[in-house]
Amino acid sequence: MQSETTHGNEIDLVIPILPDMEITAGYVAEAVANRMAFDDEESGDVKLALIEACINAFEHSQSTDRQVFIKFVIEADVMKVTIADHGRGFDPSAVPRPEIKSKMGTANRKRGWGLLLIERLMDSVEIVSTGHGTTLTMTKRKQESR
Repeated sequence: MQSETTHGNEIDLVIPILPDMEITAGYVAEAVANRMAFDDEESGDVKLALIEACINAFEHSQSTDRQVFIKFVIEADVMKVTIADHGRGFDPSAVPRPEIKSKMGTANRKRGWGLLLIERLMDSVEIVSTGHGTTLTMTKRKQESR
């Protein structure tokens, strides 16, 4: 982990694009969720969604600075997590939605589920992508606040 800073209700984390660094980011997400008193399921959802988002950035961004920038914004009952890279960007509408029937029995049956999984685990997901990078913002609310 290269750096971690805290500014009031924000935590900034910069991780290098290296094997297993997404796991480190996941531990930070879990710690923030626990600090906010999210239940185990909510905490696990945030952790898994962040891991998936980091893996996507690692595999697809082609970032020349080889870094992923993560920001946690903590509100009373809402956590907002932003994952950004300085890569080549992509068109989110061009990403095919995986269909289980077409994936079954194929060699890549475990590939291509990341964005769908993130959307299912989090309450909201927004993707902004240009030729200069991608920013994915996801929000999770405590169950009692939904």
